[in-house]
Amino acid sequence: MKRLWLLFAQTVTVLVAALFVVATLKPEWLNRRSALPTVVPVIESPADSAAAPAGAGTNSLREAAKVASPAVVSINTSKAPENQPQSNDPWFRFFFGDQGQGQPQAGLGSGVIVSQAGYILTNNHVIEEADQIEVLLNDGRKSAAQVIGTDPESDLAILKVTLTDLPVITLGDSDALSIGDQVLAIGNPFGVGQTVTSGIVSALGRTQLGINTFENFIQTDAAINPGNSGGALVDIRGHLMGINTAIYSRSGGSMGIGFAIPTSTARTVMEAIVREGKVTRGWIGVEPQDLTPELAESFSVPPGTGVIITGVLQNGPAAQAGIRPGDVVTHVGEKPVSNVAQLLSAVAALTPGTPSTLDLVRKEGKQRVQITPGKRNLPKPQAAGNR
Repeated sequence: MKRLWLLFAQTVTVLVAALFVVATLKPEWLNRRSALPTVVPVIESPADSAAAPAGAGTNSLREAAKVASPAVVSINTSKAPENQPQSNDPWFRFFFGDQGQGQPQAGLGSGVIVSQAGYILTNNHVIEEADQIEVLLNDGRKSAAQVIGTDPESDLAILKVTLTDLPVITLGDSDALSIGDQVLAIGNPFGVGQTVTSGIVSALGRTQLGINTFENFIQTDAAINPGNSGGALVDIRGHLMGINTAIYSRSGGSMGIGFAIPTSTARTVMEAIVREGKVTRGWIGVEPQDLTPELAESFSVPPGTGVIITGVLQNGPAAQAGIRPGDVVTHVGEKPVSNVAQLLSAVAALTPGTPSTLDLVRKEGKQRVQITPGKRNLPKPQAAGNR
């Protein structure tokens, strides 16, 4: 018995010693939970992350500004003072003093380089009636600019400089814009130097603002101030989406409502001016009016579908095509029209002398007529609004 007890004691001693050794050197053998990591694993940033630009993530617009800013220029204009015919009359000078010839009138705006050939897009009202135009690049270079052509009805103009190695902006697809998209406005407000402001697309297809004859504006809350006219509205990739043109303001400064001409319009105008020196638009000789719900009901068409013709010019293209007052135009070619602005733009896009079609709704039902548009004459200049 004594011998068995001694054997038991020795066995227990060995087991306790082994347990001590295991608990000291390999505790995970005794408790598998201890094998779990003591910290939550994370994905570490690369060791050279310090070399990456701070803020280069999706919340930063620095890359868009970096890409687009070099192609945005400042435009300085000057106009010779008006001569006073009486200034040489000694009696005039006796009573009113020597008024001299006055001071030149200076103007300020912005523009966008769109071609290595030196073509610059800007607003017509920026360079209108200017005697001298100077372009200042973001890299400090200056150059006199030549006016290639203007289009007062869309308020666009094309300039050209003879500099080399020009930074050129990429033309984007303005038709792909959606409300809420982030945009940047780049220009030279108040002459303080190139400035970048950010915002979103607030609305699309703004018309009937009384700014231009042909209106299809992008509305944005990116700050646009005097001097920004002709500058760039770009997306988050730095691609040109529009030409900043006008603001709604009671104070003269930005109130968060700015308007830009879409790139789709600017591209069409630019190509026509570079190719022909002017923009030629179609004309059919009608007086249109938006379709009211009452009129839409009487013609059995959905509200907002089509434009009613209230007047037709005698012997004009529309009269020769058989269009008469009371007709509702729903399509010009393949383009649907739902308001007067859309009808005007669709007709203007027609090539004078080339037959096209108009879809009409009459009391008798739907009809399609063939029409040969004439050439639209440039209207007399009108006073500009807030820009």
